[in-house]
Amino acid sequence: MAAQTTVRRKLRARRKVRQAAGDRLRLSVYRSSKHIYAQIIDDSKGVTVAAASSAAVKTGTKTDTATAVGKALAEAALAKGVKKVVFDRGQYRYHGRVKALADAAREGGLDF
Repeated sequence: MAAQTTVRRKLRARRKVRQAAGDRLRLSVYRSSKHIYAQIIDDSKGVTVAAASSAAVKTGTKTDTATAVGKALAEAALAKGVKKVVFDRGQYRYHGRVKALADAAREGGLDF
């Protein structure tokens, strides 16, 4: 039952992102128990433009690590000329590590 709820929440969030996206690239977040991953995806071409993960960044708490990943992703995206994206939180609530990553990406120069 819980797995069905998670899948429905993920699909509902993804549908809203697609409706709001237009021609913007998608910033997708994946969170595991140890790490957090973020990538900017061009859905029209099916390619990943920029990516960052906490596997490469080692700092204090999980929230601090998510902040570092957001900053690293923003730097990589700006280096490739990407400024406007739409945030895809996936099945995760916009809270804690996901929010920290999003705030850091905004501070780094991404617009969403």
